[in-house]
Amino acid sequence: MNKILVTGATGRHGGTGAHVVRRLREEGGDVRVLARSRSGRTEALEALGAEVVLGDLRDRRSIVPALRDVEQVYFTYPIDAGVIAAAANFAAAARESGTAPRTVVMSMGPAHPGHPSPRGRDQWLAEEVLQWAGLDVLVLRVAAAFHENVPALHGRSVREEGVIRNCFGDGPVAWINGADAAELAVAALLHPDRFTAPVCYPVGAEELSHHEIAAVLAERFGRPVRFEPVSAERWHRELVALSEVDDVVNPDMAGHITSVARRVAEHGSTMAADRAALALLIGREPVTFREFAQTL
Repeated sequence: MNKILVTGATGRHGGTGAHVVRRLREEGGDVRVLARSRSGRTEALEALGAEVVLGDLRDRRSIVPALRDVEQVYFTYPIDAGVIAAAANFAAAARESGTAPRTVVMSMGPAHPGHPSPRGRDQWLAEEVLQWAGLDVLVLRVAAAFHENVPALHGRSVREEGVIRNCFGDGPVAWINGADAAELAVAALLHPDRFTAPVCYPVGAEELSHHEIAAVLAERFGRPVRFEPVSAERWHRELVALSEVDDVVNPDMAGHITSVARRVAEHGSTMAADRAALALLIGREPVTFREFAQTL
């Protein structure tokens, strides 16, 4: 199997990068990880047999040596400012290194030039940059919220108040587990024939309202948990406050998520969940939120 460079393998949101590394190694993949610094997370990846090189998508010079002998790349970037520059640095490094690696991009449904979220617009433009650079790109615009968002965004309020507060409204939301999103990337790297277009919109495994999410958590913890709809302005303030004490959330992510939630509340989910379609792409049954809740 050719050498695969994985970015974002030490990220916390959804844990997709680390899962990609683990699954590629299970399949016998030759994996190189790009990480900003060494940590317990990079040690765990090395224990899996991955090679770790230090570099940063914000620094083109550090990417060039990381691309040596690489034929495929898993490209992802946090929900934060800087993704356009990261894509440009990566594309320039590929040109400088004399390579044109096939690149699988972990994207999101809101990646669109007209989306109200600046991060959604930036993600779309970053993907355009990669295509303008002439790279062989497969973009996975996952059209679902991650299960992992629930404990990340609402874990504290559930523990302290028994409440989930956000501005998604009362309607259903499409959901996917972070491991299943990562499995999409693994499939795109190892089984590209499963994907029929350079830009794909993989859908969630199920649709649940936040009232239903709260009911599952109440059952899991054996105590009342309820959903309280609030305005986008209020939820944004709460997420910004959360970002000051928890590094999973940042102020940019707070703005992005509230923009997405407000759009869902006003127009509904952009794409319906399809468990069977997702299962065909990842090669197994997707994880349900009820199953995920058992790990909390």
